Amino acid sequence: MARTLAALLALVAAVALVSAPHAARSHAAKQYVAPAGSGALFLISGHGYGHGVGMGQWGAQGYALQGYTDDQILAAYYPGTIAGQTTATSIRVLLANGKKTLTISSRKAFTVEDGDGIEHTLPSGKTTLTPALELPVDGGPPQALNPPLTFSPAGGSTLTLGRAYRGQLVVDVVNKKLRAINTLPLEQYLYGVVPAEMPSTWLPAALESQAVAARSYALAGRRGGAAFDVYADGRSQAYLGVSVETPAAKEAVDETAGEVLLYNGNVAETFFSSSTGGRTQSAADAFGPPGRPYLVSVSDPYDKISPYHNWGPVAVTGAALGHAFGVAGRVMDASVKRNVSRRAKSVTITSLAHGATVTASVGGATARAGLGLRSTWFSIGVLSLQPPAPNPIVVSGTSVLLTGIVRGMSGVVVQERAVGSQWKPFKSIVPTAKTGAFRLVVRPSVTTDYRLATAQDAAALVRIRVQTNG
Repeated sequence: MARTLAALLALVAAVALVSAPHAARSHAAKQYVAPAGSGALFLISGHGYGHGVGMGQWGAQGYALQGYTDDQILAAYYPGTIAGQTTATSIRVLLANGKKTLTISSRKAFTVEDGDGIEHTLPSGKTTLTPALELPVDGGPPQALNPPLTFSPAGGSTLTLGRAYRGQLVVDVVNKKLRAINTLPLEQYLYGVVPAEMPSTWLPAALESQAVAARSYALAGRRGGAAFDVYADGRSQAYLGVSVETPAAKEAVDETAGEVLLYNGNVAETFFSSSTGGRTQSAADAFGPPGRPYLVSVSDPYDKISPYHNWGPVAVTGAALGHAFGVAGRVMDASVKRNVSRRAKSVTITSLAHGATVTASVGGATARAGLGLRSTWFSIGVLSLQPPAPNPIVVSGTSVLLTGIVRGMSGVVVQERAVGSQWKPFKSIVPTAKTGAFRLVVRPSVTTDYRLATAQDAAALVRIRVQTNG
C-alpha cells in the first residue's frame, strides 16, 4: 500500500513502525545483544510484503506516479491477459458463521422475508437473533420464522451487522449456529473492497488497477455450489462495507464498471499483494504447479517507493529458531534454498543433538509464518560460535579451539571479556568463502567470555571456564 508522492515520506516512517508483523531494528538503534544461552544469532533481511504474486500495490502506485494508465499497469503484472466485460451483476459475501447470536440494526424500519416467502416488517433499531429465529415482526410479539431469513433495508438505507453494508443480509441456521451472508450488486461490493485494499489517496490509475484486479479476483474465486461466493477477509479479499467507502475509490470502480481481465476466455485469477520487493513471484513457485500462464515472475521496477521494498534485519536466536520449528538440540546454522522467483523455497536448519549433527528442512512459507516475516524473499545472516565440547574447566593458558560459522555478514569480530569486565575486540573473522566456517584458538588465563559481534548485533556468549589455584 502507498500514498501519493506528497504524503509518501511521512507515511513511510509511520507505516514502517506500526505495520510490520515482526518489527525490524533500526541500525541507528542500540546494539542488539542476544540473551545468554540463546545460541547462534540469525539476522534475517528481505524484500516485499505478502506473497508477491500478481500485482504489487506499491508498485502499481509507482507506475501511476510515472504516468502509466491502469491498462498499462495491469498488462505489466498479468502478461497475456486481455480486458473484457463481465455479465455478473451480484455477489454473495460471507460475513459471519458459527455464531450463537447476531444483531442486525437499521435507522429505519426494514423488512424480513422468511423461508416461506412471506414478508414481514421490523421496527428501526436493533434486532438480535438466536438460532430459534424468533423475531417481533409486524408489530406483534416474537414469533419463530422459517429459515433462511432475508433482511432488506428501506430505500436509501443500509443494514448493520457489526458494520454497515449495502444490499441484503441473508441469515440461516447451519449446525444449530447462525450464518450471515451479504447479497449485493457486484459494483457496490467493490465500493467496500477497493478502499479496504488500497489507500484512497493514491492516484486514479492505481485505484482503477485495483478495482479491475479486485473484480476479476472475486469472480474467478467464486465458490461453485456453495451458499456464498467469497469471504470478507484475506481468504478472498478485504471487504469492509459502507464504513470505508470513499469518493475516490467509488470513482475508480465506476470508471472501470464491469471490467475484468480474461485469459483464454475465462476471468483471470488476479492475485495481488502489498509489495513485491522489485520482482513478482510466479503462482507456480508460490502455490505449486501448475501455476498460471499470466502469473509468472516479472520485474516490478517501481516497487522501490515501498517502505517494505527492503526490510530487516530481524534478529532470531538459535533457541527461538529451534523452538519455532521443533528442531532438537543446539541450532548451529540455517541456510536458504531459493526458487526461480528468488523467494525462499525452503530453509535448512542444522543442529547438534546428542553429539550428532542433524538437519531439518521447513518450507519457505512455513518459515515466513513461523518467524513473522513480511515475505518469503529473505536471506539469513549467521553469527554462530560453538562452545568446545564438552567445554570442561581448563588450566590457565591452555589452547582451546572454538569453531563457528559467519555467513552473509560483514565486519564480524570475536569479542572477549574476563568475567565481570567490559567487552573488547579480540580478532576479526575471515570465514571460508563457501561454508562460512572458521576455527579460532584461544588461550584464556582466567574465565573468559567470547562472542561474535558486528557494530549492530552480538550473538550469545560462549564461556571458557579457567581453573583457579586454591
